[in-house]
Amino acid sequence: MERSKIIAIITGVISIVLAVAYLLLVTALDFRGEMLPAPQSQLPVSMQSQQLATVNLNLLVH
Repeated sequence: MERSKIIAIITGVISIVLAVAYLLLVTALDFRGEMLPAPQSQLPVSMQSQQLATVNLNLLVH
């Protein structure tokens, strides 16, 4: 076989292995259940005040 054909086959095999690994990873992560947002009480105070400022700005714009 020519060298370019060997490199093409190796690249194809690597691509298929990566694709299967990605699908397995996504499937495993999907089985964990529904993703829930973090509780608001766990956010730092600065984050809560930043969210309040954003809400106030949105109210002023509308």
